[in-house]
Amino acid sequence: MRNAIEQSYDYCRHVARSRAKNFYYSFLLLSAQQRKAMCAVYAFMRICDDLSDEPGASRAALDGWREEMEDALGGRFSGHPLWPAFHHTVRRFGIPNDYLRAMIDGVVSDLEPRRFETFGELYRYCYQVASVVGLTVIYIFGFDTPSAPPLAEKCGIAFQLTNILRDIREDSGRGRVYLPQEDLTRFGVSEADLAKGNRTAGFLEMMQFEAERAHAYYRESRPLLDLIHPRSRSSLWALITIYSRLLDRIEAGNYDIFRKRVRLSTFEKSWIVVKALTGMGG
Repeated sequence: MRNAIEQSYDYCRHVARSRAKNFYYSFLLLSAQQRKAMCAVYAFMRICDDLSDEPGASRAALDGWREEMEDALGGRFSGHPLWPAFHHTVRRFGIPNDYLRAMIDGVVSDLEPRRFETFGELYRYCYQVASVVGLTVIYIFGFDTPSAPPLAEKCGIAFQLTNILRDIREDSGRGRVYLPQEDLTRFGVSEADLAKGNRTAGFLEMMQFEAERAHAYYRESRPLLDLIHPRSRSSLWALITIYSRLLDRIEAGNYDIFRKRVRLSTFEKSWIVVKALTGMGG
């Protein structure tokens, strides 16, 4: 009979394969143990998100999940199949526990309708739900220099800004507006415009501005590729390429994000993995 840790990793692998539409492709480029660890971290993130997004989501459910996490960090597991693999991954790779706590803080804040007055407020949110993921993942990738974590933080900001631009329609339907109110005001875009899908001249100008902001974070975080351990670089390259191409696709479609969700095909993502295996695109 397989031990509890391996059964737990099997569960995490199933969650990642079925739910990680973009992340999972990059996992395939890692060693077996790294891949298992990435699945465990992803499963934890996925469950956190689901607890804040599903109908009937409540603070009590997330508080209960936080208590289970704290117990799991100490080696005490509830009946949930995630925890043995989660505990093993955190211990094996020395992942700072505060990053995991910040992830829960971020999703807890999503229980209420979201508004951010300034980009500074939005940055803090992006740090909690995305940068801490990047900071966690580089412990699995491996790094030796203190300049790596700040770059991982910026990479997470780039990914989350891309998600925000892609998901404006869906988020508006949930009463969430992640774009800073100062930017909506600056470009003359109302929340009603977002809810109705009005691609006004002001909307297009605002989207161009926000896309360039995201591109800037991709550029600033690029040196991270040279700072993580060589064995992991192809995986990070694939992940960055998939997300940055989503942003490129949003721009190429002239920011028409209301009619259908912008995505890369399975073939495109698979081709990126092949390019990563054969020298990271050149």
